[in-house]
Amino acid sequence: MNKAEESKVLIEAILEGIHRIKGKEIKHVDLESIGHTECGHFIICHGTSSTHADSIAHSVEQTVKEITGQDVWHRDGYRNAIWILLDYGDVMVHVFQEDARRFYNLEELWADAKITKIEED
Repeated sequence: MNKAEESKVLIEAILEGIHRIKGKEIKHVDLESIGHTECGHFIICHGTSSTHADSIAHSVEQTVKEITGQDVWHRDGYRNAIWILLDYGDVMVHVFQEDARRFYNLEELWADAKITKIEED
C-alpha cells in the first residue's frame, strides 16, 4: 500500500471513531494541496463538553487501533479536553470543545487548503 492509500485508510478509521461518539461538524482539511506542511491532513471536529471531546478522542484511538493496528504517535490535551490533538504522522486529529474551536478557527487559518465537510451520521 502506498502513502496515499495508507492515509485514506487511516482517515476512514478516524472518521469512524468520530462517528461512533457523534462528533460535531467534522471537516477534512487536505493540506497536500498547499505543500510544504508538517502533515498532509487535518481532521477537525468538536464535542459538546469536555467529557464528549475526551470520549471522541478515545474512540478515535481505539477505532484506529482496531481497524489499522496503528497507535497514535503523540497525544496532547486530554487533561482539560478543551483541544485534544492526536498525531498520526501524516494525519493530525483535532478534537475541540465548541467554544475553543470557534476561537482558534483552524479552518480559516488553513483556508487555502481543500476543506471537505463530512456528513454526520
